[in-house]
Amino acid sequence: METERESRSEALKRWILSRIEKKGPVPFSQFMEWCLYHPQYGYYSSGGVRIGKEGDYYTGPCVHPLFGAMVAKQLSQMAEILGEENFEVVEMGGGRGFLCQDILNWANRNAPHFFKGLRYFLVETSPSFLKEQKERLHSYEKEGKIRWMDPAGFGKGKNRISGCILSNELVDAFPVHLVVLDSGQLKEIYVTRYNDQLREVVGELSDPGLLSYFESMSVTLQEGQRAEVNLRAMDWMGKMGLFLNKGFVLTIDYGYLAQELYLPHRRHGTLLCYHQHQISENPYERLGEQDITSHVNFTSLITKGEEVGLGFTGLVSQYRFLIALGILQEIESLNQEGSDLDGLRLRLSLMHLIEPETGMGEIFKVMIQHKGIDKPLLDGLRDLNSIPWPTRSATIPPPLESVS
Repeated sequence: METERESRSEALKRWILSRIEKKGPVPFSQFMEWCLYHPQYGYYSSGGVRIGKEGDYYTGPCVHPLFGAMVAKQLSQMAEILGEENFEVVEMGGGRGFLCQDILNWANRNAPHFFKGLRYFLVETSPSFLKEQKERLHSYEKEGKIRWMDPAGFGKGKNRISGCILSNELVDAFPVHLVVLDSGQLKEIYVTRYNDQLREVVGELSDPGLLSYFESMSVTLQEGQRAEVNLRAMDWMGKMGLFLNKGFVLTIDYGYLAQELYLPHRRHGTLLCYHQHQISENPYERLGEQDITSHVNFTSLITKGEEVGLGFTGLVSQYRFLIALGILQEIESLNQEGSDLDGLRLRLSLMHLIEPETGMGEIFKVMIQHKGIDKPLLDGLRDLNSIPWPTRSATIPPPLESVS
C-alpha cells in the first residue's frame, strides 16, 4: 500500500514538473490546486480514507455525533426564525457524510416538525467522499430527505434557497497564493523546476487583487514575512451570498480575524500539511498524499459577505458555540446512562471538541451570517454567562479565563 502511494506521489510530481517545463513557474496556488484536486492523483481525488482515525486528520463530526446534534439544534432555531414551511440546508463539502447523518438523526428523534420541513442538499467534488456519502446516507436518500447538487453547476443557475448554507472545514482547503514582503514590496512565491526538483522562486504578483487584499484590511506585513491569501474563499463567499435568497451562512473552520492572522510572529504564515495525523510544513513532499491547508481569514469572508448582502451575525470559538447550545448538559445526560468507565471515555473524546488549549475548541471558529432577517438572535452565539451550567462535577467545565 505504501509503495502504491509513493508511486502515485511520484507520478504527480512528474506531471507537475512537465507542466512547469511547458508553462514556466506557476503560482503556489496552482501547485496546491494540482496537489489537492488533480483528477487522477490529487489528494481529494485519488481515494483512500482521509478523515478519522485511519486517515490524516480529524474533523468535529468524526469525534462524536454530539457535534452534529449541536449544529442541528442551531439549524432548528434558524428554521423557527425563518418561519417558512420548508427549510433548506446546503452542506458544502460534506466529507464522509457524518455531519449530515448526525444532523438528520437528531432532527428525526428530537424535532419532528423541523425534520418534516427539512430539505438537505450536499455539494461534493471528491469522488471517494461522494461514494461514501451515498452509502452512508442511502436510507435518507430513499425517503427523499437528501439530494446531491452538481458542483460544476452550483451557483450558476437561477435556483436559490431559503435556509442555511453550511460548511465544516471547507475553506481552509481552498488553494492559496503565497506572498512575501521583499525589500519593501509585496511579491508572490512561485513554484519552478530545478534539477528535476520543485523549488520556490519569488516574482511579481500574478493577480492585482493580492495587493488590494491587504490594503482593504489595513494589514502591513513585516520585511521577510510570508503570508497566505485565499482569493478563492472570497469568490466562494460571493457565490454563497447570491445563492442564498433568505436565511443564514454557517461556516466552521480554523483561523482568525485579519489583524490577528497576519501578526509579525506568524512570520512564516500558517500553511500546514497533514499525513497520518502528523503535521509538516513542507508541501513539496508526499505530493497528493498529504493534505495542505492554511488558516482562514474571517475578516475577508465578513467583508465579502457584506458586499453581497450577507449581514454579519457573529463569530465565536467552537467551544463557546457548543457550550451555548447545551453540549455540557448532553454530556451529563449521557454520563448518567452509562458506566463510570463509559463516562470517562466519553469525556476524554469530547474534550477534543471543546478544550480551548489543546483541542479544537479555541482555534476552530463558528461564523454566522444572515440575509433577509433583521438582527437574528441565535443560541449558539450567546454569552456563556447567560446560560445555566450543569451541576455534576464530572462534567468538563470551560476555562474560566476564556469565558466572557
